[in-house]
Amino acid sequence: MKKRAFLSVSDKSGIVEFAKDLVELGYEVISTGGTERTIREAGVAVTNVSDITGFPECLDGRVKTLHPAVHAGILYMRENPDHVKQMEELGIAPIDIVAVNLYPFKATIMKPGVAFEDAIENIDIGGPTMLRAAAKNHRDVAVIVDAADYKRVVDCVKAEGEVPYEVKLDLCKKVFEHTAAYDALIASYLRGVTNSDLPDNLTLTYEKAQDMRYGENPHQKAVFYRELLTPKNSLAMAEQLNGKELSFNNINDTNGALDLLREFRKEEKAVVIGVKHANPCGVGIRDTIADAYRTAYEADPVSIFGGIVACNRKIDAETAAEMNKIFLEIIVAPDYDDDALAILCKKKNLRVLKLPAICDELPKEAWDMKKVLGGLLVQDLDREVYPELTCVTKRQPTEQELLDLELAWKIVKHTKSNGIAIAKDGQSLGIGPGQVNRIWAAEMAMERSGEKVKGAALASDAFFPFDDCVKAAAAAGITAIIQPGGSIKDADSIAACDEAGIAMVFTGMRHFKH
Repeated sequence: MKKRAFLSVSDKSGIVEFAKDLVELGYEVISTGGTERTIREAGVAVTNVSDITGFPECLDGRVKTLHPAVHAGILYMRENPDHVKQMEELGIAPIDIVAVNLYPFKATIMKPGVAFEDAIENIDIGGPTMLRAAAKNHRDVAVIVDAADYKRVVDCVKAEGEVPYEVKLDLCKKVFEHTAAYDALIASYLRGVTNSDLPDNLTLTYEKAQDMRYGENPHQKAVFYRELLTPKNSLAMAEQLNGKELSFNNINDTNGALDLLREFRKEEKAVVIGVKHANPCGVGIRDTIADAYRTAYEADPVSIFGGIVACNRKIDAETAAEMNKIFLEIIVAPDYDDDALAILCKKKNLRVLKLPAICDELPKEAWDMKKVLGGLLVQDLDREVYPELTCVTKRQPTEQELLDLELAWKIVKHTKSNGIAIAKDGQSLGIGPGQVNRIWAAEMAMERSGEKVKGAALASDAFFPFDDCVKAAAAAGITAIIQPGGSIKDADSIAACDEAGIAMVFTGMRHFKH
């Protein structure tokens, strides 16, 4: 019996060559709609699916392959005697190769202003059904969802007269990965349309963006996966203009720098530097991006070595020249002057990333996720800074202190808990991240601040359970403190502030980061 192949694809890349090869190998090619026209117009013999089913395409092409003559041919198990008998009685011939790719749902929903109706119309029904049927019966059917596999299948048939089982099994796996991602993307789109809360059943889908040399450590294998609908301001959308590939730790730390950079208002020229182990090292806000960089650098000239610089303004030649004075791993900014790029690219290993939407607002459907063994923790992004400030001490903060408090609060929000951050005059000072108790974090931050600590503002990511941090801050010369409040011992901390003449404000909102 002559072998048959069913070809029906939205992406026509390579389909004519594949059909031609199959015909030359003795296959009858069956096809539908636009695929059939493309093959026929190329002069390759092809049979319309309606000639097989005896039923015309209908409902604007919504129904064309959902027919027993197609699906029995695909699902027929060649070694099952009952199947053989039924196929003979029904007069249905087997289908040995199925090549299908699906309606372009992703491309459709990514079009600006796409109508909901257009999105729904680009949900494929017959395609996934045929793919799943062929994959289920992979022992007898070679199923192709990726045009890159056309040559693989043809080469197998040429060499062995058929497609080996191990190849069919691998193609089967690819199909279920593909259809699972397709359905997950549709569900994700509909969650966004309906403004749904976290669902009872969550299926996520990502595509491989990069094979990595290794993970956090050289003995760990790693891959970077990208969301199918990637936000424009995410690191995954950055264009790399120079340098070697980003590593696992590069991506994690640069993402942390971008998270903090987004906290600053668009009118503020801000630089975040040296993010290491997901903790910021320095922040500067000034009237020019060059001065903002110098300010951030001076905040921690030691930790910035081999670190990351994230800027919310275009990099000019002056700033690039300053950056080139030290060893940096990564620079990310919305754009670069030509002169700046020429300076930075002199260092062949320096990773220079361009991300035009660097400080755009994050999409409403974005979530924060943490993988644990056997499960996934999912939460809303921590988007807020604070709902309002309430001064709880006798002394009110000055206008400058309020600015310093806000800066320190934004920094501590992106510092591992227990976290303390100190800031003054548009510059971060000492940062105490990730300690098992708050006083150790405070002591670390104050020690790192040096003499600049006098008159500075201090932020704590969560409340003070004791007044020890206030007393240490007073001894160091801190004049203003920002913290969530909410401890049963708030009165002790307030009293200690009043005694020292420190202004303290409560935010009513904590920012744990674990």
